[in-house]
Amino acid sequence: MDGITQNMDKSLESLKHNFAKVRTGRANANVLSDITVDYYGVATPITQVAAVKAPEAHLLVVEPWDKALVNAIVKAISASDLGITPNSDGMVVRLPFPAPTEERRRELVKECRELAEQAKISIRNIRRDCNNKLERDEDLSEDDVRREQAKVQKHTDDYVARVDEMLRAKEAEVMEI
Repeated sequence: MDGITQNMDKSLESLKHNFAKVRTGRANANVLSDITVDYYGVATPITQVAAVKAPEAHLLVVEPWDKALVNAIVKAISASDLGITPNSDGMVVRLPFPAPTEERRRELVKECRELAEQAKISIRNIRRDCNNKLERDEDLSEDDVRREQAKVQKHTDDYVARVDEMLRAKEAEVMEI
């Protein structure tokens, strides 16, 4: 049962990471976590070469430790699929986060639902693998296999409920104006 719990926890962590990257109307430094900049020939995440601050709810400020990186950071953010136009004064990069339109918020909710469904599929695949393993176990009787499968199903239901709970919270965050 511990192996199942670990694998299902990984699915929840992955979902949490994916939800953090979904852009809401609020400034969130996690949207920059997957964007890399060329730092002396090495592709390095922006969060490792600059301080990322959110002084206001709708603004992120990226302050590189090496000022020569400002233009590279602007190019990397512009080339990404964030949909944000960076502003630079040569020292820092400002990222204004406009409040998304109603239509865009609905698209984001749809995207969140797809991410949640992927997490549920992952959890169900873990359940299937465990059930197959139980069925192949020669030491267990049929009744024992059924009892263990019932426990696995209960565990799966708990994790699917957690995914639904995370989805509800993210939907509320996205739809908030």
